[in-house]
Amino acid sequence: MLCELCGCEEHYNFHHFIPRTTHNNKWFKKNFSREDMKKGLSLCKQCHKTIHAILPNEKELGKKYNSLEKLLAHPKIKRYVKWKRQRKSPNETTT
Repeated sequence: MLCELCGCEEHYNFHHFIPRTTHNNKWFKKNFSREDMKKGLSLCKQCHKTIHAILPNEKELGKKYNSLEKLLAHPKIKRYVKWKRQRKSPNETTT
């Protein structure tokens, strides 16, 4: 399985679009179903860490960046993903 952001083959983490720390928050319970709160992406560790480094506020992450399209619309995330996709996967070999 490939990272859903950069496409590399690395160790995976699951990134919830609605961070788990917000699942008991009244606003999130009112605005998102349980199914919505389970949605997310399979990411490599670097992509997952980078998302949380760029967007450390989990409430903001859940409210404004709760889909792949919304994440990729963020200028810093978009720039990071473009850079990461251009890098050669560490598992690839040259011939």
